[in-house]
Amino acid sequence: MTGLSLHAVDAATGRPAAGMRVRVLRAGSRRRVLAEGRLGADGSLDHPIVRTRLAAGLYEVVFAIGDFVGAAGEGFLEEAAIRFRIDDPDGHCHLPLKFTAFGVALFRGC
Repeated sequence: MTGLSLHAVDAATGRPAAGMRVRVLRAGSRRRVLAEGRLGADGSLDHPIVRTRLAAGLYEVVFAIGDFVGAAGEGFLEEAAIRFRIDDPDGHCHLPLKFTAFGVALFRGC
């Protein structure tokens, strides 16, 4: 399986981040937006990038945390931008994000 999958959970409530805006970019000198959308009811991004073979190189995912938690009337973080490298184009990279209005944790689930 190739591609990139994203999943986000609000650690303060234990709920998936349904509706959170995200962008996936090719980073570095060839910087461009590859995907953007909103996370679904399960907190995952349903986008063709999930099934697309990505070339080796630098990528960045940007989670719009401020807009998401702003509805609750509190927050500190506006965006969480994570830059990462894909070395194996034939592999699948899963990036699960756990966040609150004040902090984030992301690990490589590849």
